[in-house]
Amino acid sequence: MEVETAGRKTERPAALDAQTACEAFQTTAAAHPERTAIRTRHGDFSCTWAAYAERVSSLAAGLAGMGVSRGDTVALMLANRPAFHFADSAVMHLGAAPFSIYNTYTAEQIEHLLRDAASRVVITEQGHLDTILAATYALDSVEQVVVVDGDPRSGAVSLDELAAQATTEFDLEAAWKAVEPEDVLTLIYTSGTTGPPKGVQITHANICETVRSYDDLIQFPDGGRIVSYLPMAHVAERNVSHYLPMLCGFTITCCPDPREVIAYLPEVRPTWFFAVPRIWEKLKAGLEQSLAAAPAEQRAAVEGAIAAATEKIRLEQRGAEVPAELAAGVERADREMFSKLRGQLGLDELEACNVGAAPTPPEVIEYFHALGIPLAELWGMSETTGAGTCNPPERIKIGSVGPPAPGVEIKLAEDGEVMIKGPVVMKGYRNLPEKTAETFTDDGFLLTGDIGRFDEDGYLSIVDRKKELLITAAGKNLSPANIEAQLKQMPLVSQAIAIGDGRKYVSALLTLDAEAAGRWAQERGLDSDPASLATNEALISELQRHLDRANQGLARVEQVKRFAVLPADWEAGGDELTPTMKLKRKPILEKYAAEVEALYDA
Repeated sequence: MEVETAGRKTERPAALDAQTACEAFQTTAAAHPERTAIRTRHGDFSCTWAAYAERVSSLAAGLAGMGVSRGDTVALMLANRPAFHFADSAVMHLGAAPFSIYNTYTAEQIEHLLRDAASRVVITEQGHLDTILAATYALDSVEQVVVVDGDPRSGAVSLDELAAQATTEFDLEAAWKAVEPEDVLTLIYTSGTTGPPKGVQITHANICETVRSYDDLIQFPDGGRIVSYLPMAHVAERNVSHYLPMLCGFTITCCPDPREVIAYLPEVRPTWFFAVPRIWEKLKAGLEQSLAAAPAEQRAAVEGAIAAATEKIRLEQRGAEVPAELAAGVERADREMFSKLRGQLGLDELEACNVGAAPTPPEVIEYFHALGIPLAELWGMSETTGAGTCNPPERIKIGSVGPPAPGVEIKLAEDGEVMIKGPVVMKGYRNLPEKTAETFTDDGFLLTGDIGRFDEDGYLSIVDRKKELLITAAGKNLSPANIEAQLKQMPLVSQAIAIGDGRKYVSALLTLDAEAAGRWAQERGLDSDPASLATNEALISELQRHLDRANQGLARVEQVKRFAVLPADWEAGGDELTPTMKLKRKPILEKYAAEVEALYDA
């Protein structure tokens, strides 16, 4: 079947109507056996869908021989590598629920997850084996640890030893055909900003409906290209690089180090690229730094072209008429400059590109639109299988997360809380019936905890998290996310947290971008050590100048009066950030209580 996409015809994915992820996988493998399914950079490893299916069959037989069956759970702690896809898909074909653990988790955190999920088997790699063995030491539920690389040590088995446990009686087709749409496909453990992670139960129906909902908006071509680089414990990455390929026949390129993803783009030339705001912010900063180093004449030409394209974007966003001369100039700049830049970045064959998981400064989205890259915000949660709202590619509103996705119903509570209902909403939290009941209204809407507002066209904007609004001493309700989005746009800044709950004014803690700050120090012959820079008067003055500009984009009551620079950046999964880069507000305020109080000293 052919469908229209951006003015051209393309085949509709063969598995798009599948009712389970298993059915989707088998349909795609049968329809495109010779198409590349999984690869690594430079083609060092590559396998077809037929080879993928064969590997899944072998591993599923071995896991069945271990006793894994429908209704069980299997934990995976793996980097973004082909073995993840093989193992996860094999577990799913047995009707069991595979789930991923963040690679930054400690043994104590892992033990909590394994206990909650009652996992019988853990699949990992050498780099995490010691941590896994420490986590499983006191757990009776874990019967076996499987290692996908190298020789196993005491307490673990290799993939070859796993395959040897297969029995001739195992029937893969019977196993996957017994899987029902409402069976649990995976667990997504929330990153725990306010307590222990909760296990979100995602069903086969949830994921199939999620992909179909996004396909209604984007109309995925049959056979696209994506890069797998975010943690597989994140609902967005599982969707984009694991389940979406099953339903749409995509080719996956594995990038085990997310810091290298930008270098992968020119080789992969993805047709769909999803990234968290920090990736787009760093890409923008890199382009601006590269431009700053260009010859003056070339720099002036590019800056003028970007300014003209930005003016055009702003007029279009307001619904105003674009002067013919401006439109012609931007078209010429796109042909002569921006198209070449998109090619250099590897973003010249995109069907769509999205940003989500955290607030994105409108200036960042506007910048990429000016370059001809139609970056669109979307919004979703683990509890909604990552779906919810999305800007349609042909009608993107900058500053909005878009209208409700097809098949999704959204309304606002009296206090502005976003409530959502539809086939993408989770089955419930594992082992937490009371918490599940609290999360749903009597008429079946999920309470998201996000505060939002709709515009006249039905596009949703997320204002903030309900529990994170700052209320100043004067009684003003402020959005810390809005303030932080402005602060993170400041050159040299990596992370920022706005402070002001119960205070007379807003202040902030900032961390430095090690690369940018190091360059800044080197250019001035200064010590680039973060501890030294955090107290350097010249750097503080530089940040103050940038803050003065950032404050111009904030309401008077939101403006940051004072700030402190911390001597080290924050790492995902550390004391300050969840593995998905969300701020752990309460732990941060406790850890840096002295620095915070100093900001309010007389």
